[in-house]
Amino acid sequence: MRILYMKMRFKYCLLGILAILALIPRNIHAQKSINPYILFTGLVLTSDSLKPIPYVAIKNGRRGLAGYTDLLGHFDIVALKGDTLWFTQAEKTASWHVIPDTLTANRYNIIKTMVQDTINIPVIFIRALPSKSFFDHEFVNTVPPDDAYEIARKNLELEAAKEELKLRPADAKASQQMIAQSRVQQLYYYKQAPPQNYLSPMAWMQFLDAWKRGDFKKKKKK
Repeated sequence: MRILYMKMRFKYCLLGILAILALIPRNIHAQKSINPYILFTGLVLTSDSLKPIPYVAIKNGRRGLAGYTDLLGHFDIVALKGDTLWFTQAEKTASWHVIPDTLTANRYNIIKTMVQDTINIPVIFIRALPSKSFFDHEFVNTVPPDDAYEIARKNLELEAAKEELKLRPADAKASQQMIAQSRVQQLYYYKQAPPQNYLSPMAWMQFLDAWKRGDFKKKKKK
């Protein structure tokens, strides 16, 4: 009886293991079909010279902006099967691509080419002046308008930046940095003699400049 019981128990265990093994592939296939997300990667190149196009905006028709291409024209974003993605760039004609909804893998790669867009320039009319003397007068007295480059150059001048910093009050971040640097300096020379500037080249240069200017001369009393 005991041997018969062990055989029956072994038989049922074997049948259970076979049933589990038979269900595993179906579960894996079901999980793959349930997951709709894929990793969408690829390259964006010019259609004529096949050069990479950086900073191309990739927009998803369902969720808006999805990402940008890097300096080498590569991109990798997460998308859904069946999504429509738009590729836009200032100098290129906008293009779109549809991800197939029949994909079985979780990755999808493409090479996207974009065409140079036509840039329309406004019409410029060139008219002659009545006489040469009038042209000389207009040429001398006309002040040319500042373009964006000239405005940026003026804003980045060192003296103008110094004057602006003098008038601008210190913000919380700058004050916190100044306090932290002062504390670090105090802790670094804690219970030690601070360094002297007797051998500092910068201190000697400042001293010589002050001496040449006559800062140490006695001022005559009026």
